Amino acid sequence: MKYLLCYFLKSIFAIFFKVFNRLEVVGSENVPEKGGVIVAANHVSYLDPPIIGAALKRLPTYIAKEELFNIPVIGRFIKLFSFSVNRDKVQPSTIKEAVSRLKHGEVVILFPEGGRSADGTLLDGKRGIGMIATISKMPVIPALIEGTDKALPAGAWFLRPAKVRVIFGTPVTFNTDEKGRDFQERISREVMERIRNLKFKEQREKYG
Repeated sequence: MKYLLCYFLKSIFAIFFKVFNRLEVVGSENVPEKGGVIVAANHVSYLDPPIIGAALKRLPTYIAKEELFNIPVIGRFIKLFSFSVNRDKVQPSTIKEAVSRLKHGEVVILFPEGGRSADGTLLDGKRGIGMIATISKMPVIPALIEGTDKALPAGAWFLRPAKVRVIFGTPVTFNTDEKGRDFQERISREVMERIRNLKFKEQREKYG
């Protein structure tokens, strides 16, 4: 029943965003139809999680900050698709939960920057993405979200009909036995660089 409810809600969001925000999805073929996979995206708006979930053909699993689970009504909705994380101090249990979900074939959505970018520029990635990628050995798909900062800017109470776009890049797998903080931070930087490359490629194609 939960599975059907999640798919129903996801479909409703997808239809709404395609009509109201002219949601465009590029590179959906880069997301495998089954198996565990990490989708790592930039973060510029509170709208990013539902937008990228709507862009995916598969059900998403989010790692959401624990404060959201305490919000009446919204918290219950978030629990359908997410598990919690303490952003001030990531617990080993959170990493284990993410790896477990991936091993069971789920699509785990991560925002490596750890928070929203105030001006749309890409921030440095946190070590969490590197930890999860190296421990799980699952493919990472960089994703670029555009337009959500105009559709729902910081401080806005209502959604605007601005066009939004999601670009999924080519998967990369860090299948290695190398460990340690430095290596995990290097992986985080590489993931952010791949997201940055999607942005530069998009700008080159747009402006020539």
